[in-house]
Amino acid sequence: MTEASPQPQPPLPDRLSAEPRSPFHVAEIFQHDVGIRLNGKERTDVEEYCISEGWVMVPAGKTLDRKGKPLLLKLKGKVEAFYK
Repeated sequence: MTEASPQPQPPLPDRLSAEPRSPFHVAEIFQHDVGIRLNGKERTDVEEYCISEGWVMVPAGKTLDRKGKPLLLKLKGKVEAFYK
């Protein structure tokens, strides 16, 4: 039997969003586990990131905006994206 070769991982972009309607959403990347580090600490709640500008967007607790989506906060620092 032959083993199926794993799909090659696409390069991580400078900016990526988990929101499917965003112009920065790349569906192929979400087929793999992506990790984000902000200032050396791994974050699991990141909705969007930008490496060159040095920020991540994370939900503000259980607070929702008027459309029912999580209210997002921008945290700044050194951002690193990687495949797990």
